[in-house]
Amino acid sequence: MNGILLDSGFQRAAGWCEGAIRTDRSTRERPVTNQDGDRPIQRTEWAGIPATWVAPRENLYLSSLIRDGRFLFIRKTRIGVINMSTIHRAYNFNAGPSALPLSALEKAQAELLNFCCTGMSLLEMSHRSKEYEAVHNHTIALLRELLTIPEDYEVLFLQGGASLQFAMVPMNFLPAGKKAAYVTTGAWSEKALAEAKKLGDTQEAATTKPTNHNRIPAAAELKYDADAAYLHITSNNTIFGTQWREFPDTGAVPLIADMSSDILSRPFDVRKFSLIYAGAQKNLGPAGVTLVIVKKDFLATANPNIPTMLRYGTFAKENSLYNTPPTFGIYLMGLVLDWIKGEGGLPAITRRNEEKAALIYDAIDASQGFYKGHAEPAARSRMNITFRLPNEELEKKFLAEAKLSGFVGLAGHRSVGGCRASAYNAVPVEACQALRDLMLKFQKENA
Repeated sequence: MNGILLDSGFQRAAGWCEGAIRTDRSTRERPVTNQDGDRPIQRTEWAGIPATWVAPRENLYLSSLIRDGRFLFIRKTRIGVINMSTIHRAYNFNAGPSALPLSALEKAQAELLNFCCTGMSLLEMSHRSKEYEAVHNHTIALLRELLTIPEDYEVLFLQGGASLQFAMVPMNFLPAGKKAAYVTTGAWSEKALAEAKKLGDTQEAATTKPTNHNRIPAAAELKYDADAAYLHITSNNTIFGTQWREFPDTGAVPLIADMSSDILSRPFDVRKFSLIYAGAQKNLGPAGVTLVIVKKDFLATANPNIPTMLRYGTFAKENSLYNTPPTFGIYLMGLVLDWIKGEGGLPAITRRNEEKAALIYDAIDASQGFYKGHAEPAARSRMNITFRLPNEELEKKFLAEAKLSGFVGLAGHRSVGGCRASAYNAVPVEACQALRDLMLKFQKENA
């Protein structure tokens, strides 16, 4: 493991010390005094910290847990405390689970052991308690506010991720005698179509597979039955780095979208859709929660003759509390939504996402072919920026240097290779600036 080096005044993190070792407090800690040197520091003041990290060369003790958003450092006979936000965090470009806002993590940390003065963690709390019910309803209210969800839509929390929705959608809304239409623009939409084929008749309304999913089809390319059960799209494609800029007008045909990787990254009109679903682990919160937004009159047409836990109506009738929901995930989602609201809502988030994506795309476009983006410019995703280098050896070298520089998650999906920067909402502008700078430096040294 790594320890953290501090300057003599414990004012800031100065870097990383390789080779730090974990020790038990009982065997390696020594008595210390406070900064004024007037009395010993009682470890009971920092109750709950089971162990420390020791950087041997510096004789530095670093608590492995955090109190009130701060690390406790002990060096020789001096003690210092620094704020967590001053510690260099990884440049996290993971495609999912992905970066979360630091303020949300800090708040969850502060409330972890004693939520709302209950003497319990929310992790230990009944989902039927008034304390959890307040969390649950607050999260729903924030979603309605931020996305401007009309009252004639239900907001549901489910489990199983988007992959379960691939089956639940046709189970509920694909009746005999009708076809479900799918636009395949990447791996996940192909999987959604494959699941629907197991349950009923389908048609591929359009596909971008012949061009290796590097674009989004134009509205004129979409071909499906006028009485289709629904048209399904995937709003953003994490593997290939494409994104719908304008959603199709489907008239009387219900429009369904998998928005797992770009929901809450930009404003859109919920009324265009009969059903939206999204795994939380990209822009909404941790893995384990799936958000579903469904129009009530569309929900009324759902097949009642399927298992209880696979019916959207089951969850709508019980405010997503039919069974035990993923309570901590919903709580953390609420904290993420609080952060989005505090940042200025979707207009501010959109501007920041545009800025972040532009930093990286500009580096690609100015590279004279050293970096080559996969997606056509008109279809470029602001969430997942995919690119290749001149050859695989240079890609491996670039990814290795990126890792040494503190970047995480830049390797492309295993099915396509290359590089991918997932610049979701919580990825700061500074991380994208750092990646741009690394790309420019690497090109200069290796072109």
